[in-house]
Amino acid sequence: MLKDRASGEIRTEEFTMSYLPCFSAETWTLLLTFLCLFIAYGYWPFGLFRKLGISGPKPLPFFGTIFIYGKGFAQADIECFRKYGRIWGIYDGRLSSVCTVETGIIRTVLVKGFYPYFTNRRDFRFSGPLNDSLNNARDESWRRIRTSLSPSFSSGRLKEMFKRMKQQADKLVRCLQKNTNSEAVDIKQFFSAYAVDVLASTTISLDTDSFNNPSDPVVMRVKKIDFNFNNPCFLLSVVFPFLDPLLEKANLCIFPLAEVRFLCNFLNKVILDREKNVHVKQVDFLQQMIDSQLAETKVGTNESKKGMTRREILSQAVMSWIGGRDIISKSLAFLSHNLATNPDAMKKLQDEIDQVFPNKAPVTYAELMQMGYLDMVLNESLRRYPIALRIERLCSETIVIGGVTIPKGTLVQIPVYALHHDPDLWPEPECFRPERFGKENKHSLDPYAFLPFGAGPRNCIAMRFVTVLMKLAVVQVLQNFSFAVCEETEIPLQLDNSPLLGTKNPIKLKVVPRFPVMEE
Repeated sequence: MLKDRASGEIRTEEFTMSYLPCFSAETWTLLLTFLCLFIAYGYWPFGLFRKLGISGPKPLPFFGTIFIYGKGFAQADIECFRKYGRIWGIYDGRLSSVCTVETGIIRTVLVKGFYPYFTNRRDFRFSGPLNDSLNNARDESWRRIRTSLSPSFSSGRLKEMFKRMKQQADKLVRCLQKNTNSEAVDIKQFFSAYAVDVLASTTISLDTDSFNNPSDPVVMRVKKIDFNFNNPCFLLSVVFPFLDPLLEKANLCIFPLAEVRFLCNFLNKVILDREKNVHVKQVDFLQQMIDSQLAETKVGTNESKKGMTRREILSQAVMSWIGGRDIISKSLAFLSHNLATNPDAMKKLQDEIDQVFPNKAPVTYAELMQMGYLDMVLNESLRRYPIALRIERLCSETIVIGGVTIPKGTLVQIPVYALHHDPDLWPEPECFRPERFGKENKHSLDPYAFLPFGAGPRNCIAMRFVTVLMKLAVVQVLQNFSFAVCEETEIPLQLDNSPLLGTKNPIKLKVVPRFPVMEE
């Protein structure tokens, strides 16, 4: 606003024009059009659940409801469950997601409607060299890879590898023995080393020693690889999915790319060495995949119903190594805390162990798999602390399930932590009660209320393998030690905000020998 010195009149036009850029009318039109489109882009997807009558947290323009994860996935799901009921809607950026703990809907999504409605997960491309893993595979590629991998996890194959598993469990016991005089130990560190070593042995017949040689270059790379939810690449993809092709061409990755490439190159050298020495056959997962290797040119042909390409083999090997490490180590750490804070349950489990393997007899596969109370304890710990917090399936065609309309392109998410803590399904869900899984209660358990490894055709393919590794570690450790709380033990545990359940602080426990150590 300017004042004319001669006339004293105020000239607003001159003031306005002097402070605005001198753009042409066409330029102003383009700018205003772009601004309107940009605003529309930020708001447009977020009216879906209001139209469908599904309640949920209020979305923010562009970002949707992703900020609810600031307090952690588990806590966010529990709060939504308590506030909105058994079905609610969220927006992961622009992707609309129906979340449900309704077991009837869960059954349809995971099993009855798997074909053709819910075959795939969300399309997520930024795993770098791991893009071809089973987790990311879709449709026929997923079926082919799954079919090729399934024999690796048969009971017969696990029996063949049980001796290797036991060698690593023996190493775990020896390492814990050296720390029995400590007032407190970070128990997850021991189980993490066990997981890395046993996976190295069973996946590629590699003898690592994470306990005594943590600086081993392979061990270091495996331990460095973690999914980072705050990765800018991930956030850009969520908010502006149209940038996905550019981000992919820029070779961005949610995992540390240098570490992933190192492991892929290392494994490729192992494969090349085995191809030169075909007369030497290893009993491990990598050999099983090599035997089913498929030429890249045959992918998509009638000859490619089974088998994997070299890239796919490398993806499965690395992903199973890093994924298995987290699931095994975290699950065992949570279980140890459950036992330390519930000594009666630990004593009952030790009694079963002593009965099945008297005088610390060597653990055998057949007897291990017949231990009833061990099953109950492991299941109850996985119920309280499921490591995989979400199971997701992408809806390929609009469908109505139980009166709920799920439009094409909508993601259905099963919040496992909230499901496992539903008081209607699990009375007093915060209490550790292995008897929930006793034979007398089996008839009353809803099979879709307990999903630590998913369900249906796309459940965790390594479920049996992971379970054997955890049971073996628990039995051999409890043959020799008891867990006890100490001053540094956190009760209750504070959970972190990771997509894979963990704790904010280390799980500190005291490891107490059950029998006096004999001096030599």
